[in-house]
Amino acid sequence: MKSKKASIYRMVTPDHACPYGLKAKDLLKRWGYQVEDHHLTTRGHTDTFKAQHGVATTPQIFIAGQRVGGHDDLRKFLGKSVADPTATSYRPVVALFAMMALTALAASYAATGSALTVRAAEWFISFSMVVLALLKLQNIETFSTMFLNYDLLGRRWVPYSYIYPFAEGLAGLLMVAGALTWLSVPIALFIGTVGAVSVFKAVYIDKRELKCACVGGSSNVPLGFISLTENLMMMAMAVWMALAAVGLRAGVIHAM
Repeated sequence: MKSKKASIYRMVTPDHACPYGLKAKDLLKRWGYQVEDHHLTTRGHTDTFKAQHGVATTPQIFIAGQRVGGHDDLRKFLGKSVADPTATSYRPVVALFAMMALTALAASYAATGSALTVRAAEWFISFSMVVLALLKLQNIETFSTMFLNYDLLGRRWVPYSYIYPFAEGLAGLLMVAGALTWLSVPIALFIGTVGAVSVFKAVYIDKRELKCACVGGSSNVPLGFISLTENLMMMAMAVWMALAAVGLRAGVIHAM
């Protein structure tokens, strides 16, 4: 069988190697192509190449003498999917909760020798709160703007949209430590209740289609079940910690 051959023209300079060029070259090799790798070593060289071929970007891939296009065009040519950066997706939230669940199990095993403990469940929620707060704080202005689309308290008092991620992070950290329950419980219960009511009204009563600010303002996670779950988890954790504070939790565990 004759080997499949492809040519790729990509920008490679002393201070820059095009990442899409690297991806395209790797993809071609994994699909069994012999790759002729042509480097565009200066900005002028790159601009000349683009003008000659009437293209706006590099890399450019050629197969059997025909131009396929750039990295995304190559993926389509090979029958692979191309990610849509504007498409809604639950992937960020699923990944976050999965990693926090595994982290909680690991922490429980390190602390007690057993992964499946009540403390692991507590840590899962409190770790999730901390990381969710961190994601919001990466760009608090963008988060605030998205949050004000649906939060009932934030729309009445804008500073709340800036306070929220700090409050969520503080409550989560205190719950991880099991400290200052008198402070963490009311914070989590308050922001969780307001958030749950806000999401329920926006999604299930007003039927609005919005993006969720739960994993930061730049996400494409749709507002709905996931957002409601985040707030219900905070409320449940607050109640659980309150039971511990008054000495009733042992009885609940025994009853379960």
